[in-house]
Amino acid sequence: MADEEAREDVHEAAPEPVAPDDEVAAALVERFAGSVFDRSHGQPVVYVDRAVMADVALLLRDEEQFTMLVDTVVVDHVLDGSRVSVDGVRYVPAAGSARTVATERYEVVANFLSHVRNRRVRVICAVPDSDPSVPSLTGVYPGTNFAERETYDFFGIDFVGHPDLTRILMPDDWEGHPLRKDYPAARVPVTFKGDPHPR
Repeated sequence: MADEEAREDVHEAAPEPVAPDDEVAAALVERFAGSVFDRSHGQPVVYVDRAVMADVALLLRDEEQFTMLVDTVVVDHVLDGSRVSVDGVRYVPAAGSARTVATERYEVVANFLSHVRNRRVRVICAVPDSDPSVPSLTGVYPGTNFAERETYDFFGIDFVGHPDLTRILMPDDWEGHPLRKDYPAARVPVTFKGDPHPR
């Protein structure tokens, strides 16, 4: 059959970009180009480029009164059969265009707390397997020292600028990073640093 009949192209209208409904997230999105706003379990989440993580922490501390970095953790997505996508999460940046979040193997997640404002915000950056590094936040929040060392120890994420990025729990001669999801599973007796009872 010849394609002689006119066909109507059906295009879905792109959803209108939405502005962050949280003023702290809005400040981050406005200041850091390419940032993406989302909500998770009622908490504001901002996805940022890993290169600006220390700058984000500085803004939160100095301008938004976030007095504490509660924790820094890593998510390894290497074995995820399906993954929650943040594609389509939109915001209204100064340029007026919508952004989506790129997916990488790792995500470094930092949870910030403002005692003064009784508020929390989560900041996430994607980290590629080919270059597992992100700026250290110890210069802004010194209390993150041990959390970054633990993350380095177990996942191999290099926190650039950390004052002493060495293993914290695994023995110094341990090879690999045991919480990576491609690390071989085995029941190997482990003696942690300072363990008074070697196994």
